[in-house]
Amino acid sequence: MPPLASRTSATVARTIDAVMVEERAASFTKRSIKAGAKLAGLKMAVSMMDLTTLEGKDTPGKVAQLCHKALYPVDSKYGVPPCGAVCVYPSMVRHARKFLGNDSPVKVAAVATGFPSGQYPLRTRLAETRHAVADGADEIDMVINRGAFLAGEHALVFDEIAAVKEACGPAHLKVILETGELVTYDNVRLASNLAMEAGADFIKTSTGKVSPAATLPVTLVMLEAIRDYFFATGIRIGMKPAGGIRTSKQALAYLVMVKETLGDDWLTPDLFRFGASTLVNDVLMQIVKLAEGNYQSADYFSLP
Repeated sequence: MPPLASRTSATVARTIDAVMVEERAASFTKRSIKAGAKLAGLKMAVSMMDLTTLEGKDTPGKVAQLCHKALYPVDSKYGVPPCGAVCVYPSMVRHARKFLGNDSPVKVAAVATGFPSGQYPLRTRLAETRHAVADGADEIDMVINRGAFLAGEHALVFDEIAAVKEACGPAHLKVILETGELVTYDNVRLASNLAMEAGADFIKTSTGKVSPAATLPVTLVMLEAIRDYFFATGIRIGMKPAGGIRTSKQALAYLVMVKETLGDDWLTPDLFRFGASTLVNDVLMQIVKLAEGNYQSADYFSLP
């Protein structure tokens, strides 16, 4: 772990022009996309989805249903790829792994580190992370301690992320900033830099438990942080907007933003994900409509 004095880029003050960020983010919703490109984009969006169930009433059967949906989103005749991952509580990881097997194209992600608050003792958060990985998690979605961050304890936040990264072992680490609680774009930028420098493989907007969750302007700030980090280090960090993305039109706007901010290299499930289970069926309905020429009833699509 580097000493605090060497973590310069994370601690440099930066002022985000909110008006410019919001105007540019809005511009991505106005792109004209031809039918062929739209179909390809929608299929790509499915491949980038983390189907999620994070409820107190989750059961092994519900997780199995989620895994089946992720593997087979719709009839194979439409040529839709599997989803990127299923995201579950640590206690459900072993059930997801059992259903998917070890060679599945669908990853198993687990929320950990005292999700969604991030306020548990560090030893508990690390033990939860190790337990999820031991049960077969490919990815860990951790939450930062926003109270510590907002109190200016940035070194503590950095050290905790680095400790969780070490506890992940071979699993990839997605760091959830919970941007709805960070108040300003400057804080989002600073938290993004802290997470990347501490070892995050992905940075993620939200838990889905706080409003607002993902927004285009917040995601743009994070994408620009990823871009600048890549220019400085040559390291590609992934991005996951989560919460509040419900329509295929929104999904396409996010993909346009990724392409124009980071380039085609990031248009892959290895570097971009959507955390939005309610999104999948709207996208599938649009894919079927483009293929068949008419909408199918929502009842024809299984629930995620």
